[in-house]
Amino acid sequence: MLAAGFGERLEMAADFPPKILLRFGGKTLLQRHAEILKYLGFDELVLGVGNKADQIRQEIFNLGIGTFVRTVDCPEYARGAPYTLWGLRAEFNGPAVFMDGDVLYDHRLMARLCESSHQTCFAMDRNVRPGDDPVKICFRDDEIVDFHKQPSAPHDSFAEWIGFLRLSPDIAGQVEAALEPYISVGRTDFIYEQAFGDLLRASPLGTFAVEDITGLPWTEIDFPHDLEYARTEIYPRLVPLPE
Repeated sequence: MLAAGFGERLEMAADFPPKILLRFGGKTLLQRHAEILKYLGFDELVLGVGNKADQIRQEIFNLGIGTFVRTVDCPEYARGAPYTLWGLRAEFNGPAVFMDGDVLYDHRLMARLCESSHQTCFAMDRNVRPGDDPVKICFRDDEIVDFHKQPSAPHDSFAEWIGFLRLSPDIAGQVEAALEPYISVGRTDFIYEQAFGDLLRASPLGTFAVEDITGLPWTEIDFPHDLEYARTEIYPRLVPLPE
């Protein structure tokens, strides 16, 4: 999970906590992630941290979840999310689920991804938010042909990626090699999704699949209006975890 950024687009004061510590209904996003993933049988949650990492570690301690949540310092995090992902490269050593940490979501969404018959699959929403910011999963004849904020491959439909990707052991093992050409020359003009897109294009058709979560509540929190939307529209629709 990426949890190292500055959250500058939220336009909050300098003492504002990391986005993963935003609270909804008295619980931080971190607590919600941990509760959902534990419920679904994950072995551990690994956080790539950087900005205000001590606050995140303090929350882990306060919640008593240190045996389930582990942090990895990503020293080059200030250069952008790709460098946080690079800092986590050693963690892609088996089946995994990659996640952005700034998403408020219903546990049924993650369950759908985990219960998929596909070892490598994107969680996608067919209701695409307007604008250039959403990452699009593009299809042609029902096959995934592109994955980018600004896709270039010819396609006949697209959906929005919500920031969650399930990875087979084989594909997970290729993440480092996909990132290396960008990192080795110090590039900062790319989004980390390009590495996943490169893996998609280098793999046989059908290697990457999708799980459609359209209709389940979720939102990424990047801008002030996202935070308001999360509080007023998404949080009230979340279904509690079963007892």
